[in-house]
Amino acid sequence: MVTEHDVRRLALSLPATTEKASYGTPGFRVKDRLFARIREEGDVLVVWVADEGEKRGLVESEPDKFFTTPHYDGHPVVLVRFGGVDIEELKELLTESWRLRAPKKVLTQLGG
Repeated sequence: MVTEHDVRRLALSLPATTEKASYGTPGFRVKDRLFARIREEGDVLVVWVADEGEKRGLVESEPDKFFTTPHYDGHPVVLVRFGGVDIEELKELLTESWRLRAPKKVLTQLGG
């Protein structure tokens, strides 16, 4: 199972990323654009996905890993259970969320 430490380490390894609280929990931003946040539960991560179709696909195909709440209806955001992903998948999810939220100028720093 991944931990808050793993999320922090991987998120902060991405270019132009800072940590700043969001809703009172650890949030990770690229040029002040939130791309990931640990929810109040402490073992759930909020990340951005490409669109609502991808979100639906993830939630429907792997409900043990991914879910959503009414708060996120209409937003390309998915919730990830720490216990459902390994380090490699966490890295992929954070990197993709970062890419979706990063300004174009910053994307070049990751070969974007």
